[in-house]
Amino acid sequence: MNQDSLQHRWAPPPLLYASAAVHTGAVAAVLAWPREWPWALGAVAANHVVLAGAGLWPRSQLLGPNWVRLPANVGAAGGVAITIDDGPDPDVTPQVLEQLDQYRARATFFCVGERVLRFADIAQEIVRRGHTIENHSQRHRHNFSLLGPAAMVDEISRAQESIQRVTGSRPGFFRAPAGLRNPFLDPVLSRLGLRLASWTRRGFDTVNGNAETVYRRLANALQGGDILLLHDGNSARGSDGKPVILGVLPRLLEVLRSHDLKPVTLRSALT
Repeated sequence: MNQDSLQHRWAPPPLLYASAAVHTGAVAAVLAWPREWPWALGAVAANHVVLAGAGLWPRSQLLGPNWVRLPANVGAAGGVAITIDDGPDPDVTPQVLEQLDQYRARATFFCVGERVLRFADIAQEIVRRGHTIENHSQRHRHNFSLLGPAAMVDEISRAQESIQRVTGSRPGFFRAPAGLRNPFLDPVLSRLGLRLASWTRRGFDTVNGNAETVYRRLANALQGGDILLLHDGNSARGSDGKPVILGVLPRLLEVLRSHDLKPVTLRSALT
């Protein structure tokens, strides 16, 4: 994959044009009718609520391009992307890799930069086995969606460097921590040559240790083009103490096989 194929020129989405119009109109209204400032302030506040809501909706495309499904041609061919977040984890990730190997399946790992540096041997093994590692920020900050552009550039570019240093491959996709973001993210990703990816559905496996429930959420109405989200890092544990992903992944791979669906990486969907 040529890194240039991931580049996209940033253009403000319609919501940001509308936001700029609201702010401009509010200033003009206050200058023309000073006593009406509460209405102008209310319009600006409402606009910010809409912007915040768009950032709190991980699958939203209101703030810019966002992969919530694979390209149509890949979906039509039965491609499904299994994406695995928050690792690498020294206990869980090696077991996940073994399960994927049993089905000769490929997955996309959205890894945290500092964990890639800490567990470099596992990150290298992920790539050696034919999977891809993408950018999930350097530190997985819980306040990521509140950061300004400079702090976002720092978090994302440092993760790029960490992952490339360890694996020799530079990520082409980014997933925000918890999927939350703000209007600054899209121009930052454009500058760094990254695409934003979220998911079609997730199992909430960081908070739910019931493998059956997590599996049903992922497998319900499963079809080509889906992007599925699981976690090797921060995985919830079942009543037996087992990370829930280990109880879900084999069943998920079985149902993909039975429906003639093929696990593919996000990068392969670009070729």
